[in-house]
Amino acid sequence: MSDNSLIILASKSKSRQQLMQNAGLEFQQHVSNVNEDIIKETFLKSGEPSDLALILAHAKSLDVSSRFPGSWVIGADQTLLFDGKIYDKPVSDQDARDQLLKLRDQTHQLETAVSIAKNNEIIWSYSEPSYLKMRNFSPEFLGKYLAAEGDNVKTSVGGYKLEGLGLQLFEKIDGDFFSILGLPMLKLLDFLRQQKLIET
Repeated sequence: MSDNSLIILASKSKSRQQLMQNAGLEFQQHVSNVNEDIIKETFLKSGEPSDLALILAHAKSLDVSSRFPGSWVIGADQTLLFDGKIYDKPVSDQDARDQLLKLRDQTHQLETAVSIAKNNEIIWSYSEPSYLKMRNFSPEFLGKYLAAEGDNVKTSVGGYKLEGLGLQLFEKIDGDFFSILGLPMLKLLDFLRQQKLIET
């Protein structure tokens, strides 16, 4: 792979890494140094919450692009919106429990965004919402779920992953499966084909 076709994933997410590996993509992985908390605090004073994921994806791809000129840098982010509030990854087991109890028997929105930068310029981006309805699970199930997942509940917004036990939390899902996992793979692959970075 030449320097002009080097693909970089600007994320430490194991889920996104796995999605790209499963699709047969050759890429490197470099984590951005973006301070997400500052961006969130600044943006949410005047911006629309549903746009935050795309703003963060832009920031991540641009940050890593500045270190790797000529490369195609993929930044991605995901936000969970419910009842007018943005939810972050749980910071503790109790935080995860509280979040899941609030979302129980309710529908929340996941906004998933992907951005590609090259030579410090955004050249492509995409964002889409998904809507997920949690079932009215019992406190006993929640306790067993949290015990089984352990620290995994702190690695994704909402405290769940659909590719695992988290799927049992839901009764209805309306959205692209890959986007819910963290990366709109079909849109991303289509763009990479257009740029002749992968076989058409």
